[in-house]
Amino acid sequence: MEIETLRTRIPLTNNNRSSGCTLLGFNLPGLIATMKQSYTWANGDLNAIILLKSADKQIILTALHEGTEIKSFQSVESVTFQVIEGKLRFHIRKDAVTLGEGQQMTFDEKIKYSVTTDVETVFLLTISNKIKGAVKN
Repeated sequence: MEIETLRTRIPLTNNNRSSGCTLLGFNLPGLIATMKQSYTWANGDLNAIILLKSADKQIILTALHEGTEIKSFQSVESVTFQVIEGKLRFHIRKDAVTLGEGQQMTFDEKIKYSVTTDVETVFLLTISNKIKGAVKN
């Protein structure tokens, strides 16, 4: 069976969201438009919506104003950034990497980095938590 159209509703931004569903769909353009019309966006450096929160993974849609800097951050989990709109510049040790629209980058745990943007930017942040007792192959 082929699905021609995935019909979705704008999800709630409940921080206790569970991944009990086997299929989750999101209207990213609709969510981004809603985020950019919010009080939080108008009065801050960023706005974020948690799309998925489970024991082993979080997916967060984040919008940054131009000129935003997120200083020195060290993740204890594996993180993936996927740029939807704009550009993100990552500063890792003495190097810098810029991601544009449609590009993605993953960091393993314990990598220290900071993020800057010169233009309004929207990205998906996926955080993969290690599960206690999990066996690596």
